[in-house]
Amino acid sequence: MTITASGSAPQASGDPSAAPTPVDWARIRADFPLLTRQVHGKPLVYLDSANTGQKPAAVIEAVDDFYRQHNANVSRAVHALGSEATEAYEGARRKLARFLNVRSDELVLCSGTTFAINLVAYSWALPRLQPGDAIVLTRMEHHANIVPWQLIAERTGAVLKVADLDDRGDLDLEHLYSLLTPEVKLLAFTHVSNVLGTVNPVREICKQARKRGITTLVDGSQAAPHLALDVAALGCDFYAITGHKMAGPTGTGVLWARSEHLKAMPPFLGGGEMIREVSFEGTVFNDAPHKFEAGTPNIAGFVGLGAAVDYLDAIGMDNIAAREQALLEYATAALEKVPGVRIFGKAREKAAVISFLVEGAHAHDLATLLDLEGVAVRSGHHCAHPLMHHFGVPATCRASFAFYNTFEEIDSFVAALGKVRNLLA
Repeated sequence: MTITASGSAPQASGDPSAAPTPVDWARIRADFPLLTRQVHGKPLVYLDSANTGQKPAAVIEAVDDFYRQHNANVSRAVHALGSEATEAYEGARRKLARFLNVRSDELVLCSGTTFAINLVAYSWALPRLQPGDAIVLTRMEHHANIVPWQLIAERTGAVLKVADLDDRGDLDLEHLYSLLTPEVKLLAFTHVSNVLGTVNPVREICKQARKRGITTLVDGSQAAPHLALDVAALGCDFYAITGHKMAGPTGTGVLWARSEHLKAMPPFLGGGEMIREVSFEGTVFNDAPHKFEAGTPNIAGFVGLGAAVDYLDAIGMDNIAAREQALLEYATAALEKVPGVRIFGKAREKAAVISFLVEGAHAHDLATLLDLEGVAVRSGHHCAHPLMHHFGVPATCRASFAFYNTFEEIDSFVAALGKVRNLLA
């Protein structure tokens, strides 16, 4: 992987010239086999990375190599393959710990953010919450950070409170802090909105919650692919990420939790590997984090996720953030020139996501016609019904960018949008 070129936006449409920076983005893009595809006879323009990120060859090859050379179960066999599989799996845990700047024994490997949040809901919240307690969420949450808390509230008698947004899509911090009253036991919120791209001030929010003795859970699913993370410095109690959004395989993710929580929480699932000793009279559970990892894990998936972490680290998360900000600024400026386009979310701190509509057109029609032009964007409610209701729309289109996208692709997207707009008119 060559590390030499530009992350700056060109001054003119499709202009490749820009001040040099450490990364050769054209070389990086060539690492992603799927991006060479054609769709409906047109070059693919993939703008749906907030949904799932594409995989570099290094990740695909790591998974392939595991199955070809090392496939065995983990922590169960003393033979060579078993030892190799266990080392690869635990090696991925160590890489993820370095990526997040946390201890590896505080990382529970799981299927993704949804599982991680449910683990906290049923293992931490369910035994603790009582009638009259409260959970605070925000209006920009993904359903994965809403529905589990509704289920827990129904079972415990706790209530939900919701913090509002301002017109730009920034979290209304004054309103949020006014909700943090003594009955609140948990504040669960997203680091980066999957619809608006809003980057919330996690450290400041967690500091205010901690002053009030409130436990915090942060959904980092949309942050891990885009930002350099120092979870230890954020001040939260729980942090969840999803592997497939950060160039890793599907079915992988991580829950980080403070060690005192992991030690106090009972297991969420029972079965093999999460135990020390089992008899019909009772069971002695393994230490954390392994007591939360029942059954055979997605070993190959985590081998791939470890390779993804290596890949992102080699580029540098600061370089990735700068590149994606340049893409976001370029795309926003271009879309604002298209008549009838409404952009949802113009937060002061924003990741590379643009949700939009075109006047007179339904989101699904837009996305379908853009697909015929080779442009992949997502349409729908984006697993964020309450946020759609807030803006008074049933759905939006969402263009989400990653470091492997190009300014020329943005030009193609905007040109295709203009063509689609004329067709619908």
